[in-house]
Amino acid sequence: MASQISPHVRVRFAPSPTGYLHVGGARTALYNYLYAKKNGGEFILRIEDTDEARSTQESLRGVVDDMVWLNLLWAEGVDPVTLKDVGPLGPYRQSERQDIYKKYADELLNAGKAYYCFLTDEEIEKQREEALKAGRSPHVNSPYQDWTLDQAKAKIAEGGKAVVRFKTRELKKDYILNDQVRGEVRFPSDMVGDFVILRSGGMPVYNFCCVIDDHLMKMTHVFRAEEHLPNTLRQMMIYEAFGWQLPEFGHMALILDEDRQKLSKRKGAVACGLLKEEGYLPSAVLNFIALLGWSHPEGKEIMSVDDMIQAFDISRLNHSGAIFDRVKFKWMNAQHLRALPNADLWKAIQPFLAREKMELPQDPVWQDKSISLFKPYMEVLADAIELYKPLNDKSYVILPEADETMKWEPTKAVLTAWRDLVAALPNEFMTEDEFLKLQDEVKNKTGAKGKNLFMPIRVAVIGKPHGAELKILVPLIKKSSLLARAEQALAKI
Repeated sequence: MASQISPHVRVRFAPSPTGYLHVGGARTALYNYLYAKKNGGEFILRIEDTDEARSTQESLRGVVDDMVWLNLLWAEGVDPVTLKDVGPLGPYRQSERQDIYKKYADELLNAGKAYYCFLTDEEIEKQREEALKAGRSPHVNSPYQDWTLDQAKAKIAEGGKAVVRFKTRELKKDYILNDQVRGEVRFPSDMVGDFVILRSGGMPVYNFCCVIDDHLMKMTHVFRAEEHLPNTLRQMMIYEAFGWQLPEFGHMALILDEDRQKLSKRKGAVACGLLKEEGYLPSAVLNFIALLGWSHPEGKEIMSVDDMIQAFDISRLNHSGAIFDRVKFKWMNAQHLRALPNADLWKAIQPFLAREKMELPQDPVWQDKSISLFKPYMEVLADAIELYKPLNDKSYVILPEADETMKWEPTKAVLTAWRDLVAALPNEFMTEDEFLKLQDEVKNKTGAKGKNLFMPIRVAVIGKPHGAELKILVPLIKKSSLLARAEQALAKI
């Protein structure tokens, strides 16, 4: 059968909707996306949902939403809103392609390259145990491999349950893969026995539907994680059986945690949805994961997606594992966050402030000023919560840790002087210079200094004797709020 491989680059990201989008999956999607954009090709989103027990619509929705959040948008696949097919080569969900897989499985059965196998799980396990005891590879040795198709169909008609297995015993040779990342990889054919391509219920297994889909969807390149490398031999055998051209393969190194183990959720957030909740920016996530296994030719660290597209080259992918350094990730996010215009950053922190039901001034000038003051103290968007909390009147309470300060002899005089001087201010907000001058006036009026001066004022502003720098906070708090808080503090004495 003639190959249908595309004359221009076509790549795909093919997640299984059995959970969240992991940063490893996001990196695979990103590299495919960058390769497509760099080469004027197409990036396709295919959904590998043949695991009926674990695939859910909720997971599919989550994966699609995370891809949209990261702005890794696809030319064909499931619609990001309706999850319906978009593109000429669908369906793009494997669960909806069973008739297609059956047609190609029948081709292999009719050509004698596959057969129906009626072995039970118990029989297979017994064979496996005997092979291991004898020191042989535990490959299935099916008594049904020489049955005629008519014999097998007759047994099925009587109610026999069969899987379809691919025949490997005549393929005695080495299969050689020129991997775009790892170089030449050699697979002896006897690494695998006769493997299942269709389960007894008719649902295909991964290796079979992957080949059929990649061929029919005209994929030119398949870039995926190195854990898929062992699958490649079976896939090469299936390509060969149909006489189809192999796409170019590239298997990318794993992402490792700080202990050099495969990155897992036990060590902290590795789900894109959780990173979003913690306040990482999509641009920073893409920048960080791009550098987990690839490097910019000029050694650039902070990059936009456009920078990455221009510089991306598969030859720069590293085949050794990359360490997921959370400290560096946070630093990189801070760089992206601080590069945002103030208005964009204000917009980005709104969901975090809303979560805490904060009531803050709606004045754009105040918002801009607050962002200018707080931006240097933010690494992730969620940091805005603690920074803005003291500005929210409803959050103001005098905490038990202020009890000792409230008992000091100078405290009442300091708080009274503070209240009176704030009341005399002509404007609604004071500047940082006005605050420092006013603090000095309290000191001159009361004779209090050091902690006897600063701690009572801090209690009157944020409800506790330790915390944020007042010269940053006070210029953002209305005079009326400062007076109400000072009265509350005085009432505690």
